[in-house]
Amino acid sequence: MRHHHRGHRGSGDVLPAVWTGRATNRVQWLLATAGAACLALGIKLAVDANWTSVLPALVMSVVGCIAAGLLMLYGTLAFVHVAVKVDQDCLEVRCGHIGVPRRRILLSQVVDAVFAPRVTPRQWGGWGYRWRPGKGTAVVVRRGEGMVLVLGDGHRFTVTVDNAEAAVRVIRARLRPATARGSL
Repeated sequence: MRHHHRGHRGSGDVLPAVWTGRATNRVQWLLATAGAACLALGIKLAVDANWTSVLPALVMSVVGCIAAGLLMLYGTLAFVHVAVKVDQDCLEVRCGHIGVPRRRILLSQVVDAVFAPRVTPRQWGGWGYRWRPGKGTAVVVRRGEGMVLVLGDGHRFTVTVDNAEAAVRVIRARLRPATARGSL
C-alpha cells in the first residue's frame, strides 16, 4: 500500500495539494502468465508447423492461441493495479502500466464521496472496468476498501484504492467550499 501526499504537511486541517493512492492485485500476474503461455504456444505452432494436409486446423489453432493470449495478457496487465489522483479540480483514475483505460472526473460534477469498506469483484461481475445497471461504473482491481463518487447526473463511480477514507475526506473537503459558495 502506497499513498503519497504532495503539498502541505502538518495538522489534519491542511489538505494536500495532490492526494494519490493505489491498489494492486498480484494474482492478476498469474493470469498474465497464462496469457503469455497461450501467445507463445500460438507462435510456436506457427513457426514449427509441418502440417500440410490440415492447414485450416493449423490456422485456427495459431489464430486462436495468439488471440486468446493477447486478450488475456492485455486484460490482466491493464488491471494489475489502479492509480488514483485527486487534485484541486478533478479525480483521475489510471489502470495498469500504461494508464489505459483511464477516467477523469471533474470535482464540479461530484455531489458526494462515500467510503466503501468492502468492494468485491463478485459485486461487479469480475475484475476490471465494470458497469452494472442501477450501480453505475467501477474500476475493481482487488477485494477491499474503495470509494464511491455520487455524480450530479445521478450516476455512481466506484474505485478500489488503498486508504480510500483519506481520499473521501479530501474530496469532501474540496466539495464543501463549492457548496458554501452556491448557497450564498
